[in-house]
Amino acid sequence: MNFTMNSRIAFVLAAFAALAAYPLVAGAYGTGLVTKIMIYAILALSLELLVGGVGLVCFGHAAFFGIGAYAAVMLSPADGPGNMLWLMLAAMAAAGAYALAVGALSLRTQGVYFIMVTLAFAQMAYYVVHDTPLGGGTDGIYLNAKPVFGPFDLDQPLALYFVTLAVLAVVFAFLAVVSRSRFGRALAGIRVNEQRMRATGFSTYPYKLAAFTVSGAIAGLAGSLFAVKDGLVNPELMSWHMSGAVLVMIILGGIGHLRGALLGAFGYALLQELFRSDAVFGAFAKHWLLGLGVAIILSVALLPRGLVGVPALARLRLRSRGERVTDKPAVVREANA
Repeated sequence: MNFTMNSRIAFVLAAFAALAAYPLVAGAYGTGLVTKIMIYAILALSLELLVGGVGLVCFGHAAFFGIGAYAAVMLSPADGPGNMLWLMLAAMAAAGAYALAVGALSLRTQGVYFIMVTLAFAQMAYYVVHDTPLGGGTDGIYLNAKPVFGPFDLDQPLALYFVTLAVLAVVFAFLAVVSRSRFGRALAGIRVNEQRMRATGFSTYPYKLAAFTVSGAIAGLAGSLFAVKDGLVNPELMSWHMSGAVLVMIILGGIGHLRGALLGAFGYALLQELFRSDAVFGAFAKHWLLGLGVAIILSVALLPRGLVGVPALARLRLRSRGERVTDKPAVVREANA
């Protein structure tokens, strides 16, 4: 294992250690906020598998997130708390099944057509729960009782926090293993040059369909956690706004890096909280979307590689390779290459 790999592992381990220690210094609001951000991070990781791993820009990812959330609520028992493990598995199965159906059709298209087809399927799912009694209409449906996860009662914010952290760690580790497997290398080859992969004898369609299905299942897992956290679900979880927000997260963090999905989810959510703060922006806080948009534009312009390409991380990357870091212009070029 080289120094670069060691530095990346150290960064990830330090990040998860900080998250594990965070509740010791945070209040109820901070714990709830970071729980929500970690759920978004799981969702961002699921989309990173498609965009960064295969080069497929899916603009309907919120459908899988929402289906997982609705499945968790609708399958919860009416007379008491359910088993969170089974609810997560059911949510993954429901979202994965829909992703399999959507992928089987949409992956026959390419480019902007693929983007529009995935958006169309997401809007179909949105209107099914929005305009029919199945999902409670515009009001959504409430969770009867928070489930339990083994000995942990997820009605307790700390229990939900650590279960979410554990799920995030498992998802991150799983995708890291996948990216280094034969399957992951095949996906990377498809991203770089699909025609060449076909010429070497690979049938690329099954690989893309498998990645699309796994990505949808992980998004459904994130949806089940979100449903438990809020105690209700509504059609807005499936809106195109949510799909766009997740896409912005991975762009903000840096496409092609699992670490980027984590950084992007935290960066996006914290920017939202900042611009919504009346204490910081006063009356301008009601126009928080404008401030958020300007901040994202500046981030993309100044950090074309995302948050993983900030100069400090670039210096760390150069040190891990044994290169000189005293030449400031070289570091800047490395960060913006």
